[in-house]
Parts: sequence; structure tokens; C-alpha cells
Amino acid sequence: MFRNYLLGIDRIGDKLQSVSLLLARLVVAYGFYTPAVKKWSNIDSVASWFGSMGIPFPLLSTYMTAALEALGVVLLALGLMTRLISAPLIVIMLVAIGAVHFVHGFNAVDNGFEIPLYYMLFLMIFLSFGAGKISLDYLLFGKTKNNH
Repeated sequence: MFRNYLLGIDRIGDKLQSVSLLLARLVVAYGFYTPAVKKWSNIDSVASWFGSMGIPFPLLSTYMTAALEALGVVLLALGLMTRLISAPLIVIMLVAIGAVHFVHGFNAVDNGFEIPLYYMLFLMIFLSFGAGKISLDYLLFGKTKNNH
């Protein structure tokens, strides 16, 4: 009896996988939108800030970060090249945690690393599982090992 209950829960989970991945992709894409727009609206100021934190090649790093974040918004929302864009966005989150947020502790209210950590964990899920069935990845490239 309990085994049947667990199997039923597994089936429900399988059916929700692609919807969950879609919603997670949209939330993470939205989360990158404002930082990308802010970087593009004041590249020189952001580059100076990057330089003050010791980030190498601050102007180039600012352009690369802004471009990857903006591209990430589009690709994650569409579910296109999801695994590919997740990897550099994870690196951006690691740098953000190390350079900005870690010294403030965990809590987001204190500018801690809580939010970038959550984004990074979601990106790791996308890297591991792909975009799901509700995506251009699935539409264009079909079923893969992890895109059930």
C-alpha cells in the first residue's frame, strides 16, 4: 500500500518536472534582468566598481558579465542552450559571492550571499537536468538523456 502511494507520488513528480523547470528558468531569468540592465546603463561606473574589488580587466569583465547576464535572460526564458548558458552564469555567481556578498554573511537582508547562492543552485539544476520539455531545447533538439 505504502509502495503504491510512493509510486503515485513519483508519477506526479515526473509530470511536474518540466513545468517546475520552466517556472524556475523564468524566475532565474527575471532575477538576472535588473542586474544586466543596470550594468548596461552605467558600464563605466560598474567597471570602476569591479576594479575597486580587484576584479581583473574591469572594463572587459563588466562587458562580459553584462552580456552574459542579458543573454542568460533571453536563453533561460526560452529554454534555449540552457546548459550552455548556465555554466558561465554559475561562474558569475561564484565571483559575486566571493567578491561582494560573502563578507556580509548569509542573509539577503544584509547583502549576504543567500540570493546568489540560490541562483547558482538553480543554474546547477539546469546544467544537470536541462531545460525540460517546455523549452526550445526540447523542441529543436528533442529528447535527451535528462530531458524526459
